[in-house]
Amino acid sequence: MARPQPSFACQACGAVQSKWAGRCEACGGWNTISEEAAAVPIGAGARRQGRGRAFALEALKSSDSEPARLVTSLSEFDRVCGGGLVPGSALLIGGDPGVGKSTLILQVLASFARKGGRAVYISGEEAMGQVRLRASRMALADAPVALAAATSVEDILATLERGEPPAVLAIDSIQTIWTTALDAAPGTIAQVRTASFDLVRYAKSSGAALLLIGHVTKEGQIAGPKAVEHLVDAVLYFEGERGHHFRVLRAVKNRFGPTDEIGVFEMTGRGLAEVANPSALFLGDRERQSPGTAVFAGLEGTRPLLVEIQALIAPAGYGTARRAVVGWDSGRLAMILAVLDARAALGVGGSDVYLNVAGGLRVEEPAADLAAAAALISSFGGEALPKETVYFGEISLSGDIRPAPQPELRLKEAAKLGFSAAVVPKGIKADCAGLRLIELSHVSELARFAGHQGRARSANLSRAKMES
Repeated sequence: MARPQPSFACQACGAVQSKWAGRCEACGGWNTISEEAAAVPIGAGARRQGRGRAFALEALKSSDSEPARLVTSLSEFDRVCGGGLVPGSALLIGGDPGVGKSTLILQVLASFARKGGRAVYISGEEAMGQVRLRASRMALADAPVALAAATSVEDILATLERGEPPAVLAIDSIQTIWTTALDAAPGTIAQVRTASFDLVRYAKSSGAALLLIGHVTKEGQIAGPKAVEHLVDAVLYFEGERGHHFRVLRAVKNRFGPTDEIGVFEMTGRGLAEVANPSALFLGDRERQSPGTAVFAGLEGTRPLLVEIQALIAPAGYGTARRAVVGWDSGRLAMILAVLDARAALGVGGSDVYLNVAGGLRVEEPAADLAAAAALISSFGGEALPKETVYFGEISLSGDIRPAPQPELRLKEAAKLGFSAAVVPKGIKADCAGLRLIELSHVSELARFAGHQGRARSANLSRAKMES
């Protein structure tokens, strides 16, 4: 039988190579490749002797009802999970260091345990004394959460199998857990993948809801194991800027609920507080309206969210114009600026452009194009937009304004917060919720609405020449 050949895997991206190299060709990382033992191949004779066991094929239709959810009473967390934790499911929670992942998990377990559920917290990074101090500071010391500090997956499984299976099990963090079945160091691709598989298998067999905390890399991805994201049922990212007091829990994968759902929390001295109305938090004080600000009526998952987009256009201080973006895609900003120059004759190509989403929220929805364009036009002309107006719509390269999904939810949220008008794509079919709708079909109309009549007329003339 042929001798098994060792493989070399990158500990940053998981790419497998046939030989060791100082630099990974897949991700470009240096000194991230380490040797991993290869599995022993099964010969043809062994395959003939070890015949598989036949199994029955069943119909797609089933009479089974949806599994009952484990409600933690932390409504923002339950919302992101799709209504609560599903027994036997596995969730992976990632986030930057210090953003509050351990704080969130401790509050989830304490809230669930206070309702009579059995919750177990396994800490691989902190000593039990540190966890107890944090629980005391957050007024959670009286919660009946079972606590332990361990890093060996064999010890963890032996302890859990000795008693009654927990309803919710949290591992903080998966990068510190290791197994004696491998010689690799803790945190490597092989260790994290094997330990995660053993824990997920225990969750499926026992019915416990498993919560895994994962570190993130400099690029914002969960460190090391992309394979772990395929093993789990849901992947949640806990986001937040150090300079802001709020945190956003975002679902990017969920087999039991909607993706791109968010839950909003506020970091306080006693832990995380739920934010019932995040739109009011992101809008802030709007008593004084200044040029370059527009309110975007967005949608995160199933939740409508109003957020202020701020723009500033200033003369370029150097030869090359600068573009700075916070909370939005820089490529999207470059596209909007090009469309405004070509279709609305705005003429901002040689100016410095700064764009910011207020509150530090990350907006990825294309429907924010219209609000960003309105803020840019307002800043360039120095004229403030109407105060009680919201904007949403996607802008194409031709300058046309296209509709956004679920306009009714956006309009209802705007009406609930006291807005009286909405600038929307032309021809939307939705209940206006008592708002005055200003329908636009082209960015030249947006420029005219913002007060740039001369520029809009020039754009219309050039557009008519192109059509003729």
